[in-house]
Amino acid sequence: MRLVLLGPPGAGKGTQAEKLSKEYKIPHISTGNILRQAVKLNTPVGIKANSYMTKGELVPDKIVIEIVAERLKEPDSKNGFILDGFPRTKQQAESLDSMLKSVNMPLDAVIYFHTTDQVVISRLTGRRVCKKCGANFHIKNIPPKKAGVCDFCNSVLTQREDDKEDTIKNRLNVYKNETAELIDYYKKSSMLKTVSGDLDINEAYQVLVKALKNDSIKV
Repeated sequence: MRLVLLGPPGAGKGTQAEKLSKEYKIPHISTGNILRQAVKLNTPVGIKANSYMTKGELVPDKIVIEIVAERLKEPDSKNGFILDGFPRTKQQAESLDSMLKSVNMPLDAVIYFHTTDQVVISRLTGRRVCKKCGANFHIKNIPPKKAGVCDFCNSVLTQREDDKEDTIKNRLNVYKNETAELIDYYKKSSMLKTVSGDLDINEAYQVLVKALKNDSIKV
């Protein structure tokens, strides 16, 4: 199974990707993570990416595609993968399709987590992150045992700057403007499946698995 997961910040893509990864034993590939890993390992494409990142510039699509291609050559991707965080634009989707076609690994489906702004804002403003170990909590959905303190290392939990309401609203506007063409692109390819991101984690997962099985996607 080869999937792309789309949706705004706070839609639950990462959580669902992790669940699918365990269920079907295929890697969850977060493009943000593999980009940082390529830089850390000082790979040739990581060096290219770092030359932009150190200047605070966006990494060009061509380099991101190279990094995705590099990751998909690893043995664990042979039986499938879940891409999370890429593509973000129609142009990126076209480049991704071209790359996957060249290695005979076309996508099976694209899952779009349609999520209302109100739900996104509620989820993200309630998120808290451990400053030391990076563990994630939520003041309502996944509260720590002791308010403001990490369950795992007893360090202080903080709210990220980009999880404040005004910033979230801006991120949502940027996301909608960026992805309008992308959603249409995948609709035309008949690969797009829409799942409500407003559902809780387990409900959304059940709907997602049913949608994949009903389409007879090989897993």
